[in-house]
Amino acid sequence: MTALRIRVLSGLAVGIGVLVLALSGAYGVYGLVVIIVGLSLWEFRGLTVHIGSPAPFWLLFPLGAYFAFGGTAWGQGVDLVLALALIPGLSIFLIARDPRDGFGRWAMGLAGAVYIGVPFSFYLRIYHSGPGKVGLVLTLLTLLSVAATDVAALVVGSRFGRRPFFARISPNKTLEGALAGVVGAALIFGLGGSLWLNFPAVICAVLGVLVGMTAEVGDLVESQMKRAAGVKDSSNLIPGHGGVLDRVDSALFPPIIVFVYAAAWHLI
Repeated sequence: MTALRIRVLSGLAVGIGVLVLALSGAYGVYGLVVIIVGLSLWEFRGLTVHIGSPAPFWLLFPLGAYFAFGGTAWGQGVDLVLALALIPGLSIFLIARDPRDGFGRWAMGLAGAVYIGVPFSFYLRIYHSGPGKVGLVLTLLTLLSVAATDVAALVVGSRFGRRPFFARISPNKTLEGALAGVVGAALIFGLGGSLWLNFPAVICAVLGVLVGMTAEVGDLVESQMKRAAGVKDSSNLIPGHGGVLDRVDSALFPPIIVFVYAAAWHLI
């Protein structure tokens, strides 16, 4: 099969799997979060190995799981958890031969847990918000808007893109593609929010713009990490796409914006 066909088929398979789990109820949603967060943390750890400061498993994975589920499943306050990460975490690295190595690895573990875990805690907060199916629809709208951002930016950028957009980080991105991505997200969120949730169309469209902007920022942040690590993809788990983190990078920042914005407008 051609590379494009492999990319399309694997993308469809992943998309269908995500949709099935998302629509199968709370157990499916939590299972989906476990899978995505676990694989993303594993890939992030691989990037830190290439960077030269491997994030410690014993800090990265428990702390990432806490941040992902802490707001919806566990009762321990974040201050206590961070205190445990601070004191025992840094104390263990007293035996490191190079002090810079100890601080670097601890910082990578903490950063990875926040970077991947916190966004998914906001997805779960959105999912559990509002009456009836409001939370589920708002979650799906967020994901669909992120996908629309990626697709519109790719299509328009490849056909009509002329002006570089953060060429130092991602040489193939263009300003035309970035603007098209934001417009695509605004259309999806504006139409979906007004038709499916009866929210004001203008408020939803503005939220779509914010989703598109933060999705593109998230994509650039992960691209910068890969450049620092000297790799093209975070892994090769998804044929034609790279790793899980390569696919969810755009989806990490938007749920935070969606939750804060929707709460401020009393939509949830």
